[in-house]
Amino acid sequence: MTGFKKLAFVETKLFLREKAATLAVFALPLALVLGFGLIPGFDKPQKGLSDQIGTEYIASIGVAIVLVSLGLNGVPMVIAQYRERGILRRLAVTPVRPLTLLIAKLTVWAAAAVLSVALVIAVVRLAFHVPVPVAPGWFIASLVLGIAALFAVGMLVAAVAPNARTATGLGMVLFFPNMFFAGIYFPTEEMSPTLRQIGNFTPLGAAVHALRDSWMGLDPRLEYLGIMAAWALVGGAVAARFFRWEQA
Repeated sequence: MTGFKKLAFVETKLFLREKAATLAVFALPLALVLGFGLIPGFDKPQKGLSDQIGTEYIASIGVAIVLVSLGLNGVPMVIAQYRERGILRRLAVTPVRPLTLLIAKLTVWAAAAVLSVALVIAVVRLAFHVPVPVAPGWFIASLVLGIAALFAVGMLVAAVAPNARTATGLGMVLFFPNMFFAGIYFPTEEMSPTLRQIGNFTPLGAAVHALRDSWMGLDPRLEYLGIMAAWALVGGAVAARFFRWEQA
């Protein structure tokens, strides 16, 4: 077994042991979908949601919560902890490089996000007869870009934060505005044009728009895909430039 596979296996076990993370990634979106799905009439197109089926809309919100929880909460906190505890420094003197650990960690979390999304789609399909994403290619592209964008921002936070506590705090500072502008608390259709435009340029806002459009069978606007790609590329590049393997 290669070093990457061993680390990925270990990181998977560590992830599954963290009950809070497991609940946030798998249980929370399913509970959200099931709770709203039982509301009478919510399985019909809603005028206030651009005629999207209510349960379908909530499913896309559940997907967004998974991405932002992992990207802006999990990534900064855990990576900063690894550096603070000297794990990355100790790996530097072994055949397994610290970068391999980071890639393994991000791969496990990305796989968890994809699995959670698949579960959400399966549940809304079986329980509420909600159609699967009508434009699967665009949906997958939007999901991958959303993961890349939010994970890159999380890595940027981990790169500049001096310790795990600060990383957690900065992650939360970014978490709530992203949730708000993306329409997690209330639909963007109810926001002012200014707030909607601000939300379009956030990584989570662009992801939610693209996921909703592709789920309904619409081609997501290229600006949403471009915004997510820009966050991924710029955030990743800056994170790589300033990332420290040892605590300052």
